[in-house]
Amino acid sequence: MAIADQRATSDGKILGLFKLPFRNQSTTMSSSSGNATSNSQFDGSNPRSYANSNNASSSSVSSVARSLLPTRRRLRLDPSKKLYFPYEPGKQVQSAIRIKNTSKSHVAFKFQTTAPKSCFMRPPGAILTPGESLIATVFKFVEPPENGEKPLDPKTKVKFKIMSLKVKGAMDYAPELFDEQKDQAVVEQILRVVFLDVERPTPVNCASYSFKALEKLKRQLAEADAALEARKKPPEDTGPKIIGEGLVIDEWKERRERYLARQQVEGLDSV
Repeated sequence: MAIADQRATSDGKILGLFKLPFRNQSTTMSSSSGNATSNSQFDGSNPRSYANSNNASSSSVSSVARSLLPTRRRLRLDPSKKLYFPYEPGKQVQSAIRIKNTSKSHVAFKFQTTAPKSCFMRPPGAILTPGESLIATVFKFVEPPENGEKPLDPKTKVKFKIMSLKVKGAMDYAPELFDEQKDQAVVEQILRVVFLDVERPTPVNCASYSFKALEKLKRQLAEADAALEARKKPPEDTGPKIIGEGLVIDEWKERRERYLARQQVEGLDSV
């Protein structure tokens, strides 16, 4: 009898071991089916909430992606990252930078500086048509050294910032454009000031970087001065030439008068 009971119990355990996985599987299947039915009921009952959640997630992802993308430049600067000034302590010196609109629309730009009391720009801002370029002149007063000795490597913390703004067509430039559309304004570049020693570079040392930068600066300043003089000149008048008190030169009229006078002289001679 004891042996029979042991067999019965052992058989029950074996059957129980075989039944447990199927029970768990049935419960998991029922739970998954319940979840599936609940999900299907959610999808069918309120599709707008599901679509709104998808739209919200996609918009957040797109905004993050836009923030990670590099900003497309509207302007090309030359030099691109630095402003070169001749180092002349106690004097007002000049630098120059070429600004070109590389976009397909009108673009406004403006200068900003960390030292507005000792620096100013000409022009401080403008509107460029697509493909148009100009040379802006930057003026800066160089502070003399405290000990009176000229430093070997003069440095300054002054920086310049160039901002751009896309505008609709041709219009007059006004600084208020950037205040009205702050969200659309873009920082094109932050320029660091670099001083050039006007005494060290010589034509013999043409390979030096300082000499090349100084020669390029002189050319750009000359172009900027020439452009400024050209803007000052009045536009040429291509209309008819005026003499005296507003009489228009008429060659045909002069020829006719000479012909009539000649005819009168010939008529008198024949008489």
